[in-house]
Amino acid sequence: MRKQLKRLKDERGLTLVELLAVLVILGIIAAIAIPSIGGIIQNSKEDAVKADAIAILEAAKLYKIQKPDETSTNFSVANLDDYVDLPSKSSLNDATVDFSKDTVEISTAEAVKAGNRTLKFSGATIEDINEHESGSDDTTIGE
Repeated sequence: MRKQLKRLKDERGLTLVELLAVLVILGIIAAIAIPSIGGIIQNSKEDAVKADAIAILEAAKLYKIQKPDETSTNFSVANLDDYVDLPSKSSLNDATVDFSKDTVEISTAEAVKAGNRTLKFSGATIEDINEHESGSDDTTIGE
């Protein structure tokens, strides 16, 4: 038992230099990781707004299929309440959907906040939205 206690007494912890080396390594890792994570979060916020816009366009297609006698070619997202469930605070609630062309298009009067950026939809189709790269400087999707 005494031998074990003596062996424990002889063991030393980390030296100050070793501790500083570990802190420097952790600092370097943090300096690299934090901006990357910020970019990922920003892109996910943009992708969420684009996913909402696509959901609106899909709901509009369903609306048109279920109401073929509808003569209006341009209507508000509020008409789609039975077809799509958007958050009440979504800035896409003020968007309009246009059926006057062969494809369904979405437009917003105001730019929509997506994290640190704003996106504006101007006659955007599902293809336009899917082709737009998150994080790009282009903030207008569509025409």
